[in-house]
Amino acid sequence: MSEKKVRKKKNPKDSQLVIRINRADRDQFVELCEDLESSAAREIRKFMKRFVADHKKKSK
Repeated sequence: MSEKKVRKKKNPKDSQLVIRINRADRDQFVELCEDLESSAAREIRKFMKRFVADHKKKSK
């Protein structure tokens, strides 16, 4: 029997952010993410990290 290694993630996803947006905007965004072989969630997380980093620099 083979044993699988269990990876522990550095930053587990343990929270949600619910937003209301226009359906057409959402559909365009999701389609573009799929075309780029990504996911909407991944791209939004990347945006949030970049946004926080950029604004931390400016607020100091």
